[in-house]
Amino acid sequence: MADLALLNERFALAGSLSFIEATDYLGNGLAIARIQNSHASADIAIQGAQILTYEPENEAPVIWLSPQAKFIPGKAIRGGVPVCWPWFGNHETESSYPAHGFARNLEWSVLGSDALEDGSTRLVFELQSNDMAKMQWPYEYHLRYIVTVGATLSVELVTKNIGSGSFTISEALHTYLVIGDIEKAVVKGLANAEYIDKVDGFKRKTQNGDIKVGSEVDRVYLNIAEDCVVEDGKLNRRIRVRKAGSQSTVVWNPWAEKTVQMGDLGTEGYRGFVCVESANAADNALTLTPGESHTLRVTYSVEH
Repeated sequence: MADLALLNERFALAGSLSFIEATDYLGNGLAIARIQNSHASADIAIQGAQILTYEPENEAPVIWLSPQAKFIPGKAIRGGVPVCWPWFGNHETESSYPAHGFARNLEWSVLGSDALEDGSTRLVFELQSNDMAKMQWPYEYHLRYIVTVGATLSVELVTKNIGSGSFTISEALHTYLVIGDIEKAVVKGLANAEYIDKVDGFKRKTQNGDIKVGSEVDRVYLNIAEDCVVEDGKLNRRIRVRKAGSQSTVVWNPWAEKTVQMGDLGTEGYRGFVCVESANAADNALTLTPGESHTLRVTYSVEH
């Protein structure tokens, strides 16, 4: 676990940011950054630089964390905003490698923290090449993740190729959005987009109208840069997902049967979230030449 005393000494902000150990329902502990400012509260795990929760002032939570999420070192945490990098989905050739890459399973370094003039709190994380990662992906890179917690939640994932050869990445911010009831939610903004239907044998289809989830959904929408809006009929609000530097959007909900099989969602967990993931995946994977950088930016906001 990260050295909490050192993190607090270097990066804590009086009245808004501290580093603590959080425990799951089994008593497992992980180091997290806890933010509480005048706009919102949030928890961010040092492992994976994974946002676990985000709750604006006087609003229901926006980011969903499973009550049965397990805080186990080196294992993915169910919910929040996992960083999928440098590949999305299963590795193309090695089934033993972790799904969605290794970035969400490794401990990141904290680079800096700031209390901004508007009352928001900013944290900067980085992940650099190490021996474990190089066994799975033998390239030189620098990965930076900037999280700003305020009236909105904003993130930037910056990939830089610091090696001597080009490499290709696919990536996603696997965001679990809180909704009152999956059957009363609608995802807007993807009409007429082409998508890969992973539930139906990876067939390519075209989205007809808005998305209403009534069964398992696992789709990679391609060549789409527009906002997505989740209209929540139960909580009477809209969550807007505004992105830049992303050409794919993934929509996922496992539905009832798969939820039970997964073991860390609870039997009814699927009803309380929908994943709307800003990504560069499949046809939209990115190739970076030596010295080149790419930034994926996303802002999550609540509208009434």
